Amino acid sequence: MRRRFIRKVSPSIIKELDVFPKVPDVCVQTSISGGTVSLLAFTLIAILAIGELSYFQNSWIKYNYQVDTTISSKLQVNLDITVAMKCDYIGADMIDQTEARVGESGNLQYEPTYFELSAKEKAWQRMMQNIQQQLNKEHNLLEFLIKSSFNGTTTTKSPRVVDSTDPPNACRIHGSMKLNKVAGNFHILAGKSYDHPFGHAHVPVTKDPKVYNFSHRIDHLSFGPPSPGLIHPLDGSEKITETNMYMFQYFLVVVATEINTYKFSTNTHQYSVTEKEKKLTGMRKKHEIPGILLKYDISSLKILISEEGMPTSQFLIRLCGIVGGIFSTAGLLHDACGFIINLLCCHCKPREQLQRQG
Repeated sequence: MRRRFIRKVSPSIIKELDVFPKVPDVCVQTSISGGTVSLLAFTLIAILAIGELSYFQNSWIKYNYQVDTTISSKLQVNLDITVAMKCDYIGADMIDQTEARVGESGNLQYEPTYFELSAKEKAWQRMMQNIQQQLNKEHNLLEFLIKSSFNGTTTTKSPRVVDSTDPPNACRIHGSMKLNKVAGNFHILAGKSYDHPFGHAHVPVTKDPKVYNFSHRIDHLSFGPPSPGLIHPLDGSEKITETNMYMFQYFLVVVATEINTYKFSTNTHQYSVTEKEKKLTGMRKKHEIPGILLKYDISSLKILISEEGMPTSQFLIRLCGIVGGIFSTAGLLHDACGFIINLLCCHCKPREQLQRQG
């Protein structure tokens, strides 16, 4: 009968068990140069890791383009324009290339008002004009507004509070309309419009040119569903003229835009604008008439604006690359510098010995 002896595993055996072989402490020689290199390596790793973390937390705006496939849908137009003339003397129409006319059918509202602004309204207008100037100079400001979901901007005026006994001297034309998604024009001319077999015409209420004053202020002009906070190129603009016979022209290119950020998403339309104005004389051409003419064209492209950031997996890979790369490079540089120093010392020692023997 055999006896089986069970050998107890001592804790010292477990301590000696190690997958990664280590160099004994007696074989490790510390040096000032090695400690300095290690300190510099850890410092550089910390600096680069902090920079990489801040880059990981940041995001950027990316722009893509594709063909707009919603060309058959309706296009909504939102406007708020104040003209320095009484509502009885002017008429507004919006006509597209399909000869669809909207304007006198009750979609636009004519509101008698005052052209002069109050102190609060002037402050709002100056703010909008300053934002427009900064947007034209700095593209980063637009990206900041998009990422902040336009929460820091106020694009709507407070209701007007006018304390005056004088009769209104201006007309506010505002409202929203839906037209076919094709090119068209919007115009404000003297007189009310009426239809005839060849189109439509405006019949002036009075022949006195002194009542004509097409000085105007565009508080808001946008295309597509209302998007609170979005700033459009003509918002807050103002044109003043002392001449009765004056023509203002705006040429717009409307582009469908889809915005997707971490905070909000919206489908809207942007537009670029080119302005032209001209003083008319008695010998004017047929197509030159006093008034405000706004012509727009629809782009076949669609802009996709999205907010993107670094994926977590890419951040971890870059972080591992920083740590491993700095350790490897520091070790190679330390060995190379040590080799060069030893090589120079070996050449210097024989010369010193010869000098001592001599």
